[in-house]
Amino acid sequence: MHFLSPLLENYIVENSEAEPPLLTALTRETHLRVVQPRMITGHFQGRVLSLLAKLLNPKNILEIGTYTGYSAICLAEGLQKEGELHTIEINEELHQMQRKYFDKSGYGNQIIQHTGDAVEIIPSLDICFDLVFIDAQKVNYDAYFEAAMEKTKTGSIILSDNVLWSGKVVEPVAQSDKATASLVEYNKKLKNDSRVETVILPIRDGLTLSRVR
Repeated sequence: MHFLSPLLENYIVENSEAEPPLLTALTRETHLRVVQPRMITGHFQGRVLSLLAKLLNPKNILEIGTYTGYSAICLAEGLQKEGELHTIEINEELHQMQRKYFDKSGYGNQIIQHTGDAVEIIPSLDICFDLVFIDAQKVNYDAYFEAAMEKTKTGSIILSDNVLWSGKVVEPVAQSDKATASLVEYNKKLKNDSRVETVILPIRDGLTLSRVR
């Protein structure tokens, strides 16, 4: 489902901050080498993540779902000088490609990679995160959120990607479609969760912004 016409989408991109050349190269390599390249964050949403991070100027960022590293680099642009970004990816085959671009970005020494199940890794991190970005397996969003909440404080921001799921969240959900069903429940949960205040932003495939009370 397209929420805006291609013409308007192009207009928005053309009149927003330009994509850094390094991220253009990362996008190109992702399309050449990785299955399902459409999962990459992309130019416009990447600039949104970058600007949000710069506005928040976090000391510690947690990213759940690294993929090829595009969003991690965007978020790292807003880190404090001594800050760290911890990013978790279950697919170890992407580790080397991520590291190549992290090091080229200038934030390589601030980005710490973790490989494995985020639900198991997050409790082992003795860190309070100012900003969390959730963009991994949709059926596990609730578990990721709960794990992340244990590592936040009042004022921390939790971003959740793909919450509109190509519009499937407002259509009849097939019994076999676990991802859509999980997102529908997740969106309801965040709206009614008294621990956070939440808005859904209709950016790309839907981006939820939740502030810890």
